[in-house]
Amino acid sequence: MEKNETKETVCVNAERNIDRVSGDEPLLAARVHRPSDLLRLLIGILAIGVVIAIAAFAHATTTGLEEDISKGTGQAPDVFVKVAGLVSSIAVLLVPVAFAIERLIKRDGLRIADGVLAAVLAHGVTLATDLWVARAAPSTIQEALTQPQAGGGLSDPVHGYLAPVIAYMTAVGMARRPRWRVSLWVVLLLDAFAMLVADYTTPFSIILTILIGWTVAYGTLYAVGSPNVRPTGQTLLAGLRHVGFRPVTAMRAEDVTDSSEQGDRGRRYLVTLEEGPPLDVTVVDREQQAQGFFYRVWRRLTLRGITTRRSLQSLRQALEQEALLAYAAIAAGANAPKLIATAELGPDAVMLVYEHLGGRSLDALTDDEITDQVVRGAWQQVKALQSRRIAHRRLTGDALLVDRSGKVIITDLRGGEIAAGDLVLRMDIAQLLTTLGLRVGAERAVAAAVDALGPDRVADCLPLLQPIALSRSTRATLRRLARERAQREREAVLAASAAAKQARLEGHAEKSEEEKRADRKAVRAEKQAEKRALDEALDEAREEDLLVQIRQQVLLIRPQAPVEPVRLERIRPRTLISLIAGAIAAYFLISQIAKASLSVSTFAQADWAWVAMALLFSALSYVAAAMSLLGFVPERVPFGRTVVAQVAGSFVKIVAPAAVGGVALNTRFLQRSGVRPGLAVASVGASQLFGLGAHILLLLAFGYLTGTEKTQDFTPSRTVIAGLLTVAVLVLVVTAIPALRKFVSTRLRSLFAGVVPRMLDVLQRPMKLLTGIGGMLLLTGAFVLCLDASIRAFSDGEQPLSYASLAVVFLAGNAIGSAAPTPGGVGAVEGALTVGLVAVGGLPTEVAAPAVLLYRLMTLWLPVLPGWFSFNFLTRKGAL
Repeated sequence: MEKNETKETVCVNAERNIDRVSGDEPLLAARVHRPSDLLRLLIGILAIGVVIAIAAFAHATTTGLEEDISKGTGQAPDVFVKVAGLVSSIAVLLVPVAFAIERLIKRDGLRIADGVLAAVLAHGVTLATDLWVARAAPSTIQEALTQPQAGGGLSDPVHGYLAPVIAYMTAVGMARRPRWRVSLWVVLLLDAFAMLVADYTTPFSIILTILIGWTVAYGTLYAVGSPNVRPTGQTLLAGLRHVGFRPVTAMRAEDVTDSSEQGDRGRRYLVTLEEGPPLDVTVVDREQQAQGFFYRVWRRLTLRGITTRRSLQSLRQALEQEALLAYAAIAAGANAPKLIATAELGPDAVMLVYEHLGGRSLDALTDDEITDQVVRGAWQQVKALQSRRIAHRRLTGDALLVDRSGKVIITDLRGGEIAAGDLVLRMDIAQLLTTLGLRVGAERAVAAAVDALGPDRVADCLPLLQPIALSRSTRATLRRLARERAQREREAVLAASAAAKQARLEGHAEKSEEEKRADRKAVRAEKQAEKRALDEALDEAREEDLLVQIRQQVLLIRPQAPVEPVRLERIRPRTLISLIAGAIAAYFLISQIAKASLSVSTFAQADWAWVAMALLFSALSYVAAAMSLLGFVPERVPFGRTVVAQVAGSFVKIVAPAAVGGVALNTRFLQRSGVRPGLAVASVGASQLFGLGAHILLLLAFGYLTGTEKTQDFTPSRTVIAGLLTVAVLVLVVTAIPALRKFVSTRLRSLFAGVVPRMLDVLQRPMKLLTGIGGMLLLTGAFVLCLDASIRAFSDGEQPLSYASLAVVFLAGNAIGSAAPTPGGVGAVEGALTVGLVAVGGLPTEVAAPAVLLYRLMTLWLPVLPGWFSFNFLTRKGAL
């Protein structure tokens, strides 16, 4: 589809009335990946999951349904059943063959190839499903999908020939041909009826067969692409002649920047006629209209009441909406292109013919060409539209044209609304304020808006002046400008820091040894002065965001204007992630309890004194975590609030993998506590680096001690030696393969960038370094003691494992949990700890399993609710 973005020129020989291409007309992509195919694929997968879930959990319902259908079909005449079975068994093969012959005659072999590929894949999926149901599926699913046969054995859960036929007929596009579609469904119904009467299948088996064939077909079409049926330039010229025009040439206009939000604007052509002025023609096809479909669905689901247009309109609806808006805009007094004619270009495209107005878009103008007249003209167009309650919904720079006389013309009305509500009209004002502010500044944009609309209407849009209410391209521009501002601020701070250090070194070099010793007491004062200088440099380099500047300009005119942002989100991404994470965590917890065959009575028999000790050690771990973080932060950060942040991290663990969530939260917390972003990342990286080194050293040390506990000499066990050799081999493999070496080095470099200078700063403060290392050791000790107390709670206070062995089990399980992609290492940590306790310590499974679950309850699940409260508390206080 990218090939369509180049310029094409199609010429017509008017005398012979034959289209011919002048130069190189760009070839359309042979295949396109349609979002509608992906959507149907996802719906099919969801439907298959629902059918399997019903078969697994609603056993009584499936059994009753099968009995009712068996009674109904059993009353059919025997002759009718035999005839239906004979006809359907023959027709189910003849119909696809006949359709293939018909397509080949019309030279549409690509569709037949797609159908054959889909049929082969559907057959493979059928065989895999049959194998799964026969060998691994629960008995309830097997009973719902199979029938016992007279000769022994069971019927096929999915029909090996019916699913490929459905996949084939769907992939070749039979649904668009009513006669073939009716023939197919008649054959399928007859075949299903015959199999039900013969007790060869079940209703759920037929439904699953249809869904598998349908889903595989659309999956195949999306993977390999559907044949492209977009109209060419010659098709456009033929369509223009059909509605009475006599075109000579059609030149492809330069397209706007491609984005999923602007993808349904269509292809634009400048058409010259034999007589009369040229025309602007817009061609809209299904492929362009579907661009950005999933983004529009997401906006429709997450935003409150501002997306009334359907996410995916038919071509007829899009044509009618744009025609209505074009006439309504002109009737309202706005400068908009006049719609002359509309027509269909086959079943998959339409064209809209406008009179040619000329001009360049606002984005194409230089800053000097955007005069006050142009800015006022843009606001006059919005005023005219809003006088008739017409919302544009896309007032970006490419929607505003400026002709040679400076008159502003408003275009791209297809996404607008008639009889729009106040919220959408205010969003238009906020959007145009931002669009013009990006080009001429906040002051000029606000002044022109006030002159055209009045101060009250401009002030009313302030609650909607937020990124989520703006267009996607505008939000991208604001993010780019924010990154540029942040880069300038970092450069200013680095320059000030380098100048301060250079001045201090020069002054220090000029002093004698006695003066140097006498001035050591002033080092802290110099560093504080340096910090103040850095803060002043940062304040001088800091630039206000454009939206903040617009608010300030409006507040100068209307100080009492409302500024509290309106909540436009129906559901926030953070809330959605939290709900999904909670569901996943609950699923894993329930599945673990079920696998361990544990009951409430098992936990009721626990020693509650040791349970209380486990809870105490778990609480101590948060104090230790705060110490291990602050030990690598030279700046002053409140210790109590840091402990609260570590408690909040227990909530983040269930949202992100264990090795990711804590890093992000600590980095954000340090930034909000006054530590500069680069130094915050470096501090967390230094803490992580020291923690990794301490983890490896402790694992090796305790592993060494574990191997010498039962021997007279101080030699390590074979397990430790094997582990070291394994690690050495892995390191050699990574360093020997260039791709792996580059991957690992890139990740480590990005993670620990700036860590070494930060570590040097920490080394100059021995107490800080001691706090950090002590916190890491205390953190490991707290977790080991928590695991020890959990074991004693189910072993009558006895502990057969030494603390060295227990530490090895904990450190190994924690390492596996950090590497696991599941939130909080769920599943991986439990399995590793249970296996370690059974294998290393010889604990019975009935003790190890509940002990591990109690330990995870104390360290992962129980702190989730306090972590949620802590997270919200810090968020309200602006600490996160």
